[in-house]
Amino acid sequence: MFVFTLVILFVLFILYKLMLIVPMREVHVIERLGKFRTVLQPGFHFLIPFFDRVAYKHDTREQVLDVPPQSCISKDNTQLEVDGLVYLKVMDGKLASYGIENYRKAAVNLAQTTMRSEIGKLTLSETFSERDRLNESIVREIDKASEPWGIKVLRYEIRNITPSRHVIHTLEKQMEAERRKRAEITLANAEKAAMINMSEGERQEAINISEGQKQKRINEAKGTGQEIAIIAKAKSEGMAMISQALAVNGGNDAMNMLLKEQFIAQVGKILNDSQVSVVPAEMAKLEGFFEGMEQVTQTVAGHNATSKGAR
Repeated sequence: MFVFTLVILFVLFILYKLMLIVPMREVHVIERLGKFRTVLQPGFHFLIPFFDRVAYKHDTREQVLDVPPQSCISKDNTQLEVDGLVYLKVMDGKLASYGIENYRKAAVNLAQTTMRSEIGKLTLSETFSERDRLNESIVREIDKASEPWGIKVLRYEIRNITPSRHVIHTLEKQMEAERRKRAEITLANAEKAAMINMSEGERQEAINISEGQKQKRINEAKGTGQEIAIIAKAKSEGMAMISQALAVNGGNDAMNMLLKEQFIAQVGKILNDSQVSVVPAEMAKLEGFFEGMEQVTQTVAGHNATSKGAR
């Protein structure tokens, strides 16, 4: 019974060693008597017991490896602490098994050395603004060096870039100074814009005033012209009417009488308004006229009295 059990167990062990199922996400490297034989893809396979063995198993999915933080020196001699993530995939199971001892460790170390080299080519500000270009450069360099290992570096991502405390303090001061500078520039631009707006407003105001004065003068000139035209027309019509009146019998006498009345009225106004006694030259003639008239009147009166006495 014991022997039968041993035979059953031996048969099961042989069957276990004879059959191999490779999962979908893996490839197995088979060695026969210590020498590489083949790389088995996912599926069901047969092996020769005690001759064939699974030497290596590799995950064919994309793998994410953590790159520990390390100190780097930038181009402008600034100390930085940089860490990241490297994404890779096994492309050739044989090279991944025999091309290098541990491709994961090798990829991480290569990523660190390449990252230090690439950081040294950039200044501090460029390390923050040129992350995509830096990641591409690291991927290109790691992929080129890892080609004999049977792996493919898909991408690299810088996770953190941390300057030293002294650098952070200096950057904070620089940023504060930059903010003050931008604030002063903004205020200066605002004052400049305000002065420009004020000058533009004053200029526009002066233009509007001058335009208004110009239009006022034009309107006054037009009004004066119209007034002169109306007065001239009225005078012309008046002269025409006077001419018609003079053509009538007795028109000249009426005009002379009107002129005399106006003359007397104007002279009286001048004598009343003036503080100095002004006597026109014609007044002497006028006075002599009235005296002559008085003498004539007296003579006529005396002659009439004499005539009555004689009767």
